[in-house]
Amino acid sequence: MSGSPAEPAEGQQPDQPAEGVAGAAKGSAMRQLVGEDFSLADTIGGVRGLVESMAPGLVFVVVFIATRDLVPPLVASLAVAVVAMVLRLVARTPLTQAAGGLVGVLVCVIWAWRTGEAQDYFAFGLWTNGAYAVVLSVALLLGWPAVGVVVSLLKGQDFSWRTDPAQRARLVRYRLATALWIGMFLLRLAVQVPLFLQAEVAWLGTARLVMGLPLWALTLWATWVLVREPASAAAR
Repeated sequence: MSGSPAEPAEGQQPDQPAEGVAGAAKGSAMRQLVGEDFSLADTIGGVRGLVESMAPGLVFVVVFIATRDLVPPLVASLAVAVVAMVLRLVARTPLTQAAGGLVGVLVCVIWAWRTGEAQDYFAFGLWTNGAYAVVLSVALLLGWPAVGVVVSLLKGQDFSWRTDPAQRARLVRYRLATALWIGMFLLRLAVQVPLFLQAEVAWLGTARLVMGLPLWALTLWATWVLVREPASAAAR
């Protein structure tokens, strides 16, 4: 992934516990779409962002495999998120990422605790991915590719690319980039829903970790490659 670093400063930083944690930073990371350079490290919030995003889900899976009980992994996962918040309070660093992660983990914990099924710890993320896939697909079919809308808003530009024949190439790139995000959400569902239905908690948790923040960051980079303006156009 090319380019030199530039995303949410530490603490700003997206899937789940992983999505929930990372979600707080996605807004800042999305700003890289309109930058000249792209930083993978900044996109995931550096090492700290990566750890805070993946630790709750990883701890849940490990403790569940070790105990084959529901309560210990729920408590351990929530404890990890709380510790992340406390560490940021002590260090007086921005709380956005840790707070978003704590809320995400809390939702997952409550969902699984109420149903008594370990795989339901990951249910909220599946519903979220499904909702995103539907919304982006509908928007694309209606002629409003979400990526183009986001880029235009970030740049403070109008939406003339939707109807201006001279900007046809830009519209195509926005459509492709939006389809890329839809593909990411559908890929997650295609892999994870069968594991969820089969109650394969260990494999489901592993898939969620791999297809969470890392896949999101890769998709964001591919989007940046698609939507960045050619040098000739930028010079105009």
